Amino acid sequence: MQPVPVPALPQGYNFRRVGKEDFQDKNLFKTLSILTTVGDIPEPKFHALIDYWNDRKEIYNPMVITNAENVIIATGMLFVEHKLIHGGGKVGHVEDISVNPSEQGKKLGLIMIRNLIQIAQNEGCYKVILDCDEKNVKFYEKCGMKIEGVEMGYRF
Repeated sequence: MQPVPVPALPQGYNFRRVGKEDFQDKNLFKTLSILTTVGDIPEPKFHALIDYWNDRKEIYNPMVITNAENVIIATGMLFVEHKLIHGGGKVGHVEDISVNPSEQGKKLGLIMIRNLIQIAQNEGCYKVILDCDEKNVKFYEKCGMKIEGVEMGYRF
């Protein structure tokens, strides 16, 4: 199986895992708030969540892209689900894709998606899926994704 091609980041930009130090960089929350409501997350709760994710690295892959000033400008999460079907296979779920509007147009969304797909491939996932709004379908198709079903939900 060929590795998924990942375009290069702009000079000085980095793709990395979210860490406890990112609580101080309010751009993490600002970037996520472009996508949805973040709410108030106190620092102890943030640190506990990072510990939880880090204790389960085979499942949780919270990633960011930082710019040349080391400011978080894009977010993404790969959640690896371990299944009973497909011989105990794994499915990668892409979540929380967001790029700061001031950084859009640099292919950072594509780079984030492709990196998450590559992580899923390295973890042995047999497929990667995501849910998105209709308005974002074309973007995800440019990233190599295809429409394969219908999203359903039940909210509380």
